[in-house]
Amino acid sequence: MEKVNDKHAFRSAQFTLAAQHLKQIPEDAGYEVAFAGRSNAGKSSAINALTGIRSLARTSKTPGRTQQIVFFTVDEQHRLVDLPGYGYAKVPPKVKQHWHNLLEKYFAKRESLKGLILVMDIRHPLTEFDQQMLHWCEATTTPTHILLTKADKLSRGAALSQLQKVQNSLTDIEHLVSTQVFSAPSRNGVNQVIEKLNQWMEYPSRAAE
Repeated sequence: MEKVNDKHAFRSAQFTLAAQHLKQIPEDAGYEVAFAGRSNAGKSSAINALTGIRSLARTSKTPGRTQQIVFFTVDEQHRLVDLPGYGYAKVPPKVKQHWHNLLEKYFAKRESLKGLILVMDIRHPLTEFDQQMLHWCEATTTPTHILLTKADKLSRGAALSQLQKVQNSLTDIEHLVSTQVFSAPSRNGVNQVIEKLNQWMEYPSRAAE
């Protein structure tokens, strides 16, 4: 198990607001990294694991609980954003369409968005939703880092095999996409995510020391 370095800026993350419409979100300035993933992929657990704040992003036994864009402030210029997850969520089609339109506009118009952390269950990667997110990222040239979560559910060999399969399927957009295995319970892979966030947010390297 890797030794997790907790001396990083993201431990200062605090809930700011939850928005249902783009007009409600913070001013489009500074640096922002968003997190997206199909319901039940482990997105909230990943956010909590990498920040080291157990209850920052709410986790629920009911998938799809996050139905708004949730903003966490790291400092005056830096934010983490938890995007709505859907897939298993039992919500009306009208609501799903609203989420779709909201996310599409967010990716197209948000200049402070520097990158996307796309969370996938390592056992069920590249779902239709994941492909849609990758399409938006490619269309808007948004750098994307894929977390293959729940890696602890597989043997190390099986996890690395899945990682290779995902990487092989993304060769057409490998200039935009990077991939890693991740486990929230063990926090394996946290240091790699922190390094990516520091890079996108232009934090000095010592922020991860």
